[in-house]
Amino acid sequence: MRIVCIGGGPAGLYFALLMKKRHPEHHVTVVERNRPFDTFGWGVVFSDATMQSMRQWDPQTAQAIESAFNHWDDIELVFKGRRIRTTGHGFVGIGRKKMLNILQERCIELGVELVFERDVQDDEEFADADLVISSDGVNSRIRAKYADVFKPDMLMRPNRYIWLGTHKRFDAFTFDFRRTEHGWFQAHIYRFDDTTSTFIVETTDEVFKAHGIDKMDQEQSVAFCENLFAETLDGHRLMTNAQHLRGSAWLNFGRLICEKWSHFNGSSHVVLMGDSAHTAHFAIGSGTKLAIDDAIELTRQFDLVGHDRASIPAVLAAYEEIRRVDVARIQNAARNAMEWFEVVGTRYADTLEPEQFMYSMLTRSQRISHENLRLRDRDWLEGYERWFAARAGVDPAPNGAVPSPMFTPFRIRGLTLKNRIVVSPMAMYSATDGVPDDFHLVHLGSRAMGGAALVFPEMTCVSPDARITPGCLGLWNDTQVAAFRRLVDFIHTQTPARIGLQLGHAGRKGATKVAWEGIDQPLEHGGWPLISASALPYLKTSVVPRAMTRDDMDRVLDDFIAAAERARDIGFDMLELHAAHGYLLSSFLSPLTNLRDDEYGGSHENRARYPLEVFRAVRAVWPQDRPMSVRLSAHDWYEGGNTPDDAAIFAQMFKDAGADMIDCSSGQVVKEEQPVYGRLFQTPFSDKIRNELQVPTIAVGAISEADHANSIIAAGRADLCAVARPHLADPFFVMHEAARIGYAEQPWPKQYHSARAQYVNNLARAAAPAVVGKP
Repeated sequence: MRIVCIGGGPAGLYFALLMKKRHPEHHVTVVERNRPFDTFGWGVVFSDATMQSMRQWDPQTAQAIESAFNHWDDIELVFKGRRIRTTGHGFVGIGRKKMLNILQERCIELGVELVFERDVQDDEEFADADLVISSDGVNSRIRAKYADVFKPDMLMRPNRYIWLGTHKRFDAFTFDFRRTEHGWFQAHIYRFDDTTSTFIVETTDEVFKAHGIDKMDQEQSVAFCENLFAETLDGHRLMTNAQHLRGSAWLNFGRLICEKWSHFNGSSHVVLMGDSAHTAHFAIGSGTKLAIDDAIELTRQFDLVGHDRASIPAVLAAYEEIRRVDVARIQNAARNAMEWFEVVGTRYADTLEPEQFMYSMLTRSQRISHENLRLRDRDWLEGYERWFAARAGVDPAPNGAVPSPMFTPFRIRGLTLKNRIVVSPMAMYSATDGVPDDFHLVHLGSRAMGGAALVFPEMTCVSPDARITPGCLGLWNDTQVAAFRRLVDFIHTQTPARIGLQLGHAGRKGATKVAWEGIDQPLEHGGWPLISASALPYLKTSVVPRAMTRDDMDRVLDDFIAAAERARDIGFDMLELHAAHGYLLSSFLSPLTNLRDDEYGGSHENRARYPLEVFRAVRAVWPQDRPMSVRLSAHDWYEGGNTPDDAAIFAQMFKDAGADMIDCSSGQVVKEEQPVYGRLFQTPFSDKIRNELQVPTIAVGAISEADHANSIIAAGRADLCAVARPHLADPFFVMHEAARIGYAEQPWPKQYHSARAQYVNNLARAAAPAVVGKP
């Protein structure tokens, strides 16, 4: 095949040498607009895992890179007068110029044609090529030419950064945070050869402009950074090799994704690779990794399908399908890390102590978890666990052991919880006329016995017409009160758990069938009239609700007050107001469901007016020593709906009205929503509200193991973790997770003590390596 790589960066060069190595008969050309030794930027980083892949695909290149790189295991934080260091992180740094020269030399050795100082304007300059690799970077002309095919989505991020170098040799990947009168700057620093370190300085656009850096030239800008980080530089100078950039040389990062990666231009197949297809923020240092992995996967597909022109369409389809998944995973992690640095000043640096700030920084991408940190640096993590436990009021055990963060107690008003795990309210649709029965006693009682600190029945409705389905719980009469009292008394007398109640009104999502008969489908018989903020049905087939009048609001307000008084007298330990998921109060908060033109519609203040009326009225009758939370949909996941910024505005309003906690969920407001799922996908909403508003939060969503909960709690992204489906699968989720991570202090019911040792031993046996040999 005739293959042309437009752009001589890591992607183009590495793909060229791999293809030439696999099939020397290929005619492979790399065309680069710069000279062989021209490059911009300083060092690049990638992980030990990427080096392992390179060893497998071309040991000679890997060996040359390994002989030139700087490897480090340590990460050091410089923050608030402290230096904190942890080890075991395994990264490689190498000069970008050196790496490109190694790849160039390997290409020449294998017979790849290298053409320098040719600025390609159009892929059709190579009409004889079977395959054109568009590896011409983030500003790719080839991608721009076929923008209607590739459909690139470039989002410019708000932070400003400048890529510098210094001759000071750092022996750890160093993060240095400095506060000025206008805000925070951070430096990302790592050594990449014997004499030079990369020194990236980053800050927000507001701080950048407040210091007048936008009006500086490069020399002034570099001098500013030298002065700011003088203590860390220790007399060394900062250098720039970006003379081609105008002004201060500070940049904004552009996050790029493309809908499609390949195209047939009539004579050649064109495919995007590296930064022309996607970008990942330097906060996790994955741009080079993605480029190398692109080259490896495209080569692998040719090996699998065939090294001939006829195979190209199938090869490109498989390449894109496989790489899109991994790129999305890396970009999600990079986005988390990037956003952490974009808000680090007001959200973390101003408020967190250095120990927790370090933990938050290390886990910023959500790829590194609590137990992963233990594998990397057990001593550092155990020291952090002692620090965290001490702040939760826990003294070490006689053997010096301390609980992991999820097993520390939490106190709010007069309520103390034994640990940080909550059984989330989950609709069971199994009540009769709103009355909890033996099912609810066993369902909630078993989970309270299973180790959760706080259990919630499903949303409990304040009136018959507030129900989602005929099977929903309710609290509007004495029969219900008696049944709930039985449940509450059992949990209080037979378990160490506490029990909360979530009060709500279904609004326009009411009068539907129970889930297993048709979720969200309207009742064919026995329904009831619906009310909502506006006369909008949830589904096209749903009953159209009536827009609430003031009389409706007064009646529903009275229903909430009466239900709260019943809950108080029953003895519930905590109360939550459900203002999420498109139910009645949520329908006022979201602009997608609130089209009112009176004082209850329009602005944030107007849309929150009625939900706040309900909250204040309920808080007034709820005992002062018992906490009250509010569940919010922190993201509507639909254009024109509420975003996390809107949720923060509402959370501040509820906090000001007396809310003790915000339960941070998302979605279910409109059926057309387009949520982005993933591990801990809703935790960032809790993180934002907790650390920007300084209000305790509950994290929910795809939290399925102790490692997840420990990571969230330890980083300060939430104070409690609500676990739903894992509790349905395993009522003893908390006891089992404690045993799995080796936490021996988690109590088991005395009746079950005899099973504990066997369960722990079985876990150890299952984790032991298999013995190969004769029986």
